[in-house]
This record gives sequence, C-alpha cells and structure tokens, in this order.
Amino acid sequence: QVQLVESGGGLVQAGGSLRLSCAASGRTVSRYVMGWFRQAPGKEREFVAAISWSGGNTLYADSVKGRFTISRDNAKNLEYLQMNSLKPEDTAVYYCAAKVGSWYDGPRSRYDYWGQGTQVTVSS
Repeated sequence: QVQLVESGGGLVQAGGSLRLSCAASGRTVSRYVMGWFRQAPGKEREFVAAISWSGGNTLYADSVKGRFTISRDNAKNLEYLQMNSLKPEDTAVYYCAAKVGSWYDGPRSRYDYWGQGTQVTVSS
C-alpha cells in the first residue's frame, strides 16, 4: 500500500504562487506515474498535471499550462506542484495521486492511490 500526504496549500492573492508537496510512504513510488488533480466546490475532480517515473514526460491541463510545473524527487519519495500566476479559478482542493501502470496507459486517469487533499484558495 502507498500513503500520500499533501502539504503546502493555503490562501494566496491572485497573481501569487504556492508550492504543493506530496510525500509518499509505505513503498517507493519511484516507478509510478504521479499526478495532481483538483476539485472545486460543486464541480467534479479534474486532472491538473502528471509526471512519468523518470520525470522525462509531463502533461498539463490546458488551464494550467505555462503557470504550473510538476516535478518529483524519487530519492525522497516526493512530488511537487509549483503554481505561479494563480487565479481565483484555481481555488480547489488539490489531490496527489499515484498510478501503478505505464505512462502510455494514459496519465489523465486510472490512478491507484490518492491523498486526502490540501486546500488552495486564491483571492481576487
């Protein structure tokens, strides 16, 4: 089993930045695809970004492309989401996720492990 714990959320003004972290425990996730998702009030959970086990492949939702950067540190079992130029519409609970399958199975869905989420609120 893999446990994922997010941190780094908070309240920030529009145009500001936050860095989310995801710590994995239970087993190494160095060979897993890692992703970030978010869920705003009254909306379905949506894909934000994903990174392959090597870090050589990344994928972003169009809404965050150019503003968010996903990265990972396999030696520390950590995943990050650097969020810049934040907008009020980025307000959501952000979830870290891990996927056992291959990157080529599709990094937008079918994740096996999920964190509890961290709240990000962007004020206008």
